[in-house]
Amino acid sequence: MANSNGVEGLHVWSSPEGGCKIDIGKQIFCNRSLNMKNILAVGFDMDYTLAQYKPETFESLAYEGTIRKLVYDLCYPPELLEWTFDPKYMVRGLVLDKKRGNILKMDRHKYVKVAYHGFRELSKEDKVGTYGNTLIRDSFDEPDYALIDTLFSLAEAYLFAQLVDYKDNNPGKVPEGADYSHMYKDVRAAVDLCHRDGTLKQMVAKDPKRYINEDTSIVPMFKMLRASGRSTFLVTNSLWDYTNIVMNFLCASHALDGSLSCNFDWLQYFDVVVTGSAKPGFFHEENRANIFEVEPESGMLLNTDNGTPMPQVGSTSPEVLLKGLNKSCRVFQGGNVAHLHKLLSIESSSQVLYVGDHIYGDILRSKKVLGWRTMLVVPELEREVKLLWELRDMRKQLRLLRDERDLVEDQIHHLKWSLKFESFCDDEKQKMISALGELESQRDQARLAHQQAQRECHQKFHKIWGQLMKTGYQNSRFAHQVERFACLYTSQVSNLSLYSPDKYYRPSEDFMPHEFHILPL
Repeated sequence: MANSNGVEGLHVWSSPEGGCKIDIGKQIFCNRSLNMKNILAVGFDMDYTLAQYKPETFESLAYEGTIRKLVYDLCYPPELLEWTFDPKYMVRGLVLDKKRGNILKMDRHKYVKVAYHGFRELSKEDKVGTYGNTLIRDSFDEPDYALIDTLFSLAEAYLFAQLVDYKDNNPGKVPEGADYSHMYKDVRAAVDLCHRDGTLKQMVAKDPKRYINEDTSIVPMFKMLRASGRSTFLVTNSLWDYTNIVMNFLCASHALDGSLSCNFDWLQYFDVVVTGSAKPGFFHEENRANIFEVEPESGMLLNTDNGTPMPQVGSTSPEVLLKGLNKSCRVFQGGNVAHLHKLLSIESSSQVLYVGDHIYGDILRSKKVLGWRTMLVVPELEREVKLLWELRDMRKQLRLLRDERDLVEDQIHHLKWSLKFESFCDDEKQKMISALGELESQRDQARLAHQQAQRECHQKFHKIWGQLMKTGYQNSRFAHQVERFACLYTSQVSNLSLYSPDKYYRPSEDFMPHEFHILPL
């Protein structure tokens, strides 16, 4: 990955020719070369991509709503209502072991490196005994595992850990027959209930500023893309009424008294808006979902013929039909990617860049199924790359400690081999045994110093889970997915506005592991 070997400086140039410097936290990182001149349409997800929700308010709201559903709808003890949520505890990229009640962080090869049972850390022996002593490697996928790959999943992961501890300490208080897996199923059911009854979105709609971060760079980004001649589109699973409120807030439509004015001015920044898209199913052309046109003023759904307006039966007036044909942006609900390609006159899927936050729902499907170019939004990245820069001396020292430990261990192995397979006189043999003892003592000291320094470094990023993109010295499972499926990745969508719309994004030079160790000075 572009940042896996550290950063060379706190800023980067936005283009080879120079220009303004871009803070490293707002840089766009590149996994696969992408020439923006070949991109004819740029699309966006809305929730957690254009709209960055505040964890301390929005995720707490989701957590509290889920707790209420568990108590009032699924018969969990009322004392759960007294629980609180720590929005900083969980991170993306974790895996929930539903059957055992464990929360795991693993590396790119699916080796479990950090494991907790509820909030209790598993010992190395328990970890290896559970996940490292099988003849067949576990895939760590559904149905036995749940992947925490969206920011919205952090609250339910935290609640699951709380329920695991609660069940262990109060076995008679959870609903009868509720094992760990059943409790996770109940948490998911409670989350779905919150979505279905509109609890969360009604609260956000009342006060968007309380739950969504303002980003004044979003509108300039839209204007830049539109001025460059590209089509722009929005594909979101949210329905029209909520989409309109959020996009009004993001595009800052304010009345004269300073209050939020809800209108349709933001539609000028798009050619097509698709609401209620039901991603990731939307990305499959064989998905036969009907596509309806949305009348923005009333929210009324109009029948279409694969996106083409249709006269309404019983009405001889072509007014609705003409309105659909004349407006610059058309709003739809449902449909599939084939409808979108037709509406945008896209001839090749590689002409589309899609920006989203969800590895599975946005990036993986659009990349693997369609061949769209992709950009992943990773808000946590801004803090992570700045810390990488600030801790560069500590990370260099870590590498030196590791090299020192490896050197001593090589010497120990060489001495042991010599003592076992070569002949020496008694004096020489005794000296070698004495040297071996000293080396083993040095190794233990070096190993302890390295482990302590490594733990200290990881805790700078997160006290429990460490660096988002690393697990020890390996890329984390999350980083591996970013590398595989995202052409570009960055901390926030509006970072696009800092670069030329015709920029040629190129990855940093790739090295095989053997090449990395013999780089020229």
